[in-house]
Amino acid sequence: MMRWVSERHSVRLKRLAAFGVFVHDAAWAGLSWALAFLLRFNFVIPPENTQSLKWSLGIVVLLHALVFWRYGLHKSLWRYVGLPDLRNIISAVFISSLVSAMALFLYHRLNQIPRSVFAMHPILLAGALAGSRFLYRSWKDGHLISIRNLSATPVLVLGAGHAASLLLRDLSRGGGWRVVGLLDDDPNKKNQMLLGVPVLGCIAELPRIAQERGVRRAIIALPSASPARRRHVVETAAAAGLSVFTVPALDDIMMGRVAVSRVRPVELDDLLGRGRITLDDDGLHQLLTGRPVLVTGAGGSIGAELCRQIARFDPSVLLLVDAGEFALYQIEQEFREKHPQVKIVTLTADVRDAERMEEIFSRHRPEVVFHAAAYKHVPLMENDNCWEAVKNNVGGTLCLARAAQSHGVAKFVLISSDKAVNPTNVMGATKRLAEIVCQALQAPDGTRFVTVRFGNVLGSTGSVIPKFREQIARGGPLTVTHPDITRYFMLIPEAAQLVLQAGLMGRGGEIFVLDMGEPVRILDLAKDMIRLSGLTEDEIKIEITGLRPGEKLKEELLADQEHTLPTPHPKVRVARARSIASADWDDARRWVEFSGRVSDEDVRRGLRRWIPEYVPARHAPANGASGGAE
Repeated sequence: MMRWVSERHSVRLKRLAAFGVFVHDAAWAGLSWALAFLLRFNFVIPPENTQSLKWSLGIVVLLHALVFWRYGLHKSLWRYVGLPDLRNIISAVFISSLVSAMALFLYHRLNQIPRSVFAMHPILLAGALAGSRFLYRSWKDGHLISIRNLSATPVLVLGAGHAASLLLRDLSRGGGWRVVGLLDDDPNKKNQMLLGVPVLGCIAELPRIAQERGVRRAIIALPSASPARRRHVVETAAAAGLSVFTVPALDDIMMGRVAVSRVRPVELDDLLGRGRITLDDDGLHQLLTGRPVLVTGAGGSIGAELCRQIARFDPSVLLLVDAGEFALYQIEQEFREKHPQVKIVTLTADVRDAERMEEIFSRHRPEVVFHAAAYKHVPLMENDNCWEAVKNNVGGTLCLARAAQSHGVAKFVLISSDKAVNPTNVMGATKRLAEIVCQALQAPDGTRFVTVRFGNVLGSTGSVIPKFREQIARGGPLTVTHPDITRYFMLIPEAAQLVLQAGLMGRGGEIFVLDMGEPVRILDLAKDMIRLSGLTEDEIKIEITGLRPGEKLKEELLADQEHTLPTPHPKVRVARARSIASADWDDARRWVEFSGRVSDEDVRRGLRRWIPEYVPARHAPANGASGGAE
């Protein structure tokens, strides 16, 4: 009831506003007519011409009002008036002036009406109608002098292109920022004006210009720039001691998903960002739409993002499986709020529990499974937890895969790791053995097992990025295990999208390798995070702590015996990995299914038996500091 009353009130206000605009335009038609007479006679109108003004005024106002109504001038939104509105005003004024002249000629042969009035009147009228509208927009946009603009935060915008023009328009309405100038590396733009804001110079001059103008903040308006270009701009701004912000991605701006004025602090993703992912949406609709889909580890970083991406394709039901109650609760609440149209079922379960898996598969009949649940932290799994890593990462995969196979699941996608390549730690070796599980279970018919292997994702649970943030918040130091340690990184949404794409392409038994780009030095990552926090390395120290148990200097994406082949997707390649003999697989299976306890050294010996490329790393014990990328 209240909504209905509110809507009626809103409609009434709109009608009242339109009527006010109509009266305004009609009144200006009469005022402009009178002003044209005054200008013609230098503001002293002879009596006979005064009589002509009086009898012609009503006709002019009436005819102009009718034409304006026909052109719909009263419907235009003054808040967003632009060139199309100006063209409409000029056209309406020209037609109405022509109609008025013809009517006055037919009515009284233009008696005592100077011909110059017919020339001045449309010019005055068009100027009045357009001027009042643009003046209103200027006022609403904040272009007129106001206390609000004077109190706004001064800022420099880096970039003077299309994104910058959109940004200037949006910021002028918000009042929180006052743009004092633009910087752009195009020399042709220097000393030019963009929406009334001057282009002061190139980006390299930022430190000098910021000091001269007393500016402490900069907004990067280069949404399509390469990561290397963004990194250079951020370094320039940071060297000047500025807080750096950026605009949203250009695709999001152009699609209207977010306003360009939604500036935010520059984050690590912006510096390591990669190209936009193109997915086979038609194929993914065939794979996921209208089907029950199960995701294990749904409360984790990758599992949760997989759920978000899968939701776009309207599965009949999305089964969220996780052993952690709180993580599962969080993803459930997110879906209730942001994806209420998606039917979800939250299931607390351990993938090692065969009876629970049987119950879930029997009841919900998933047709596609994404297996993201795993122990992933390298040092934690290296000592005192080795057998738990085997039972969870290998035994859990075997249990889940068997349930999928016995219940006719169409496709089973295992999320693996670059640490499975030439592993030097227990975690990586167990992920490689999990890959072997999926290869060994692959039959000519039935469930198609697909493995997707990639490196670290930015901001995932337990990764180096959250750890660095915590250390910066505490005032440092940032702990890095080795000055030359490198890792491959990708964004969580990108990883999830490519997992879906690889899962779609898999025909069974393949190991897909995602394009991870170039490896990143963790030391450079630490320096970037200090810089993005508005601090310096003098304020936040970096401490080298030594490699941790099982940690590599460099990760690999392919083992020495493997090779890759291209796929139809440029960011996904397929690896042909070494297979395991049937007899060896039987031994490995029995070992994984052993119900007793196994010591750490026996676990390593067992893993070396079935994974010859596994060579445990030997490092001096670290002091517990975290600085790798696990």
